[in-house]
Amino acid sequence: MNSGNERTVRIGGASGFWGDSSVGAPQLVGSGQVDYLVFDYLAELTMSILAGARLKKPELGYATDFVSVAMKAVLKDVVKQGIRVVSNAGGVNPQGCADALAALAAEQGIALKIAVVSGDDVSPLLPQLRQSQPPVRELQSGAALPERVLTANAYLGARPIQAALDAGAQVVITGRCVDSAVTLGVLMHEFDWQPGDFDLLAAGSLAGHIIECGCQATGGLHTDWDTVPDWPNIGYPIVECSADGSFVVTKPADTGGKLTPAVVGEQMLYEIGDPAAYLLPDVVADFTQVRIEQAGEHRVRVHGARGRAPTASYKVCATYVDGFKAAAQLTIVGFDAVAKARRTGEVILARTGALFSQQGFGPYSGALLEVLGAESCYGPHAQALQTREAVLRLAVTHSRKEALELFAREVAPAGTSWAPGTTGAGGGRASVSPSIRQYAFLLDKSQVEARVGIDGVCIDLPRATAPAPHAGSVSQPARATETHEAPVPADAVEVTLLRLAWARSGDKGDTSNVGVIARHPALLPLLREQLTEARVAEWLAHLVKGRVTRYEVPGIDAFNFVCEQALGGGGMASLRNDPLGKGMAQILLAMPLRVSPALLALLL
Repeated sequence: MNSGNERTVRIGGASGFWGDSSVGAPQLVGSGQVDYLVFDYLAELTMSILAGARLKKPELGYATDFVSVAMKAVLKDVVKQGIRVVSNAGGVNPQGCADALAALAAEQGIALKIAVVSGDDVSPLLPQLRQSQPPVRELQSGAALPERVLTANAYLGARPIQAALDAGAQVVITGRCVDSAVTLGVLMHEFDWQPGDFDLLAAGSLAGHIIECGCQATGGLHTDWDTVPDWPNIGYPIVECSADGSFVVTKPADTGGKLTPAVVGEQMLYEIGDPAAYLLPDVVADFTQVRIEQAGEHRVRVHGARGRAPTASYKVCATYVDGFKAAAQLTIVGFDAVAKARRTGEVILARTGALFSQQGFGPYSGALLEVLGAESCYGPHAQALQTREAVLRLAVTHSRKEALELFAREVAPAGTSWAPGTTGAGGGRASVSPSIRQYAFLLDKSQVEARVGIDGVCIDLPRATAPAPHAGSVSQPARATETHEAPVPADAVEVTLLRLAWARSGDKGDTSNVGVIARHPALLPLLREQLTEARVAEWLAHLVKGRVTRYEVPGIDAFNFVCEQALGGGGMASLRNDPLGKGMAQILLAMPLRVSPALLALLL
């Protein structure tokens, strides 16, 4: 860190999800360029996985890789360099994660001050919530609270992390908190930002949002993937943050990847809804006027986030068991591979459906047939109908486990019974597992009490409330209006959206968002006219069953499309091969638009 008013805090994002590469933490620690390491493990899907792990072994339920892989590799160097660590690896069992880390430290002969942030588990409140008026309703579907809930965790904010660091913790382990809070808590501690400093809290949340998905901030998943060098050695992100809320995104020296405004802009739009009202526990953030500028090689400066008072509620992510699930694959080779794959899948479903009826199981509660390699996810826009190699994928759900065990047995007979060229059973017989679904609802903050413990000693925290608005900027709603501008010139040519824009898609439950950034500011009017809500809804109609809303992000010449009922239930509930909507931006980028040669020339 630098001294004086120009002091910066350097935070490295070492993990984007549970399962990220083991190279992140050693790379960042070895660079000598970080004061803090933050780890984000808890995607919405991950909470469902952790709930399943805790069902099998009560001592689990946390991201085990944090201890056994990441910290095992760097703990001695972290302590030696004075680097402090914040991680939400605790999942549904933060104390278990802390105990495992303490055991590792003892094994390595290291004294380590570990803080545990808890209180996010609101399961004890469920009985009274079932009786509450008005009744609890799921945020997207409006469904009532399920009877058999496995976990229920509130998305806590950054203040408990700040308190733990203020108390001297070298490592802070949390349960469920909002992803960006692991970074915001560091900045609140370092710069003494207060709960009412809404613009600063929004800026710190944006810094956390940029690095919370690891290499997605340094060229990972970039639309122009072929321009990103040295994938094997891609750098993990570092934010160099100033007290005024501005920050520079960079990466360790001599690593691969790429940092440009387009790369960082894609990540800013990832998994958000209304960019003027990004709801977080500590602040309602407004990213519409954010500016992203090149500030040197592999250095991008970000500033201009605004904020206002948070709401009085926490979002709660609950999980529950809803029957069972299985998925199976077969590879089909040769002429008419797509037709053979589809017929094979239909036959398996028909045969097993008849067997279910004979044994009194009842029909499937859900079934999806996809042909991978035939562009199934493109729906009516698919072009690869004549491929000579395709993968049949069947995903099914049922209320009874024995029904799906029967299904799993009836996939292999396809290898001798039906289509020539049938092979590749995808690693053997399909396994049957509980179908764990997510259920999100709002809970008044007054009903949740975050706790911080260090070495068995509890630190007092003020109960969270929604402060009165002050000091933050309030923007106008960002929803983009449909416009009718000048007609496209007669000499216009048809190109795909890919030629005109960068795009990235993500998920929140059963909602997918697609952020679209113009490759040149002069293209914005054309995109505004041709890339309308109605046209996007029509193009994605085979996937999106709900409303499509377009928001404008003028600070970076972009739009954000929020697509509801878009992921077949989302997360582990979805039967799709792409349950998280990762491919939705790619599908949208294939949409044809008409553009004048003069505008195209600006892109050369």
